Amino acid sequence: MSDDFKLNAMVRNDMGKGASRRLRREANLVPAIIYGGKNAPENISIASNELEHALQNEAFYSHIITISVDGNDQDVILKDLQRHPSKTVVIHADFLRVSKTQKLHTKVPLHYINEDICVGVKMGGGIISHNMTELDISCLPADLPEYIEVDVSAVDIGGVLHISDIALPSGVESVELSHGAEHDQPIFTINKPKAAVEETTDEEAADKGDNEETSEE
Repeated sequence: MSDDFKLNAMVRNDMGKGASRRLRREANLVPAIIYGGKNAPENISIASNELEHALQNEAFYSHIITISVDGNDQDVILKDLQRHPSKTVVIHADFLRVSKTQKLHTKVPLHYINEDICVGVKMGGGIISHNMTELDISCLPADLPEYIEVDVSAVDIGGVLHISDIALPSGVESVELSHGAEHDQPIFTINKPKAAVEETTDEEAADKGDNEETSEE
């Protein structure tokens, strides 16, 4: 992992919606919580500008984060983020403690590469469809990838890639596939261009009409 993220936080003692609103409006702080592991949940607050800056980096969402709570460092991952319904302002964040010796369950982004030279697009004018943009994975914190690359250069029109087609990094497992082969969902497809679909439909309709005329004769 190429980025190191560290946030500074303070213990938050005032609870309730009114207290949270005052934190955001008057102190420019975001209320948050750290939970999981053997320790009790901790209510904390983080400087809004510090958190917003970190959130601009995609890696922050799938990375081990160090939160320093009044000088006490804890390793966590971001589990949930709540934003204002009509603004981009973060109103609450949830962080989960992680242990170096215990596997964690989280989502990581899928980065599709070589779409511009994909056979189905370049040669057949196919239309790309991303069925999944992130993947549920299980791994030790040390093996957590920022993202997973999926090479789609060889996919032709009508072709479909499934979870099982992803080359997962060492130590990383798909949560879906751990439940059985029937959970091997499609992640990427190349569909026929609209004109080709309409042409096929017209041909099928014509063939049906010919068959009906033949049966009447």
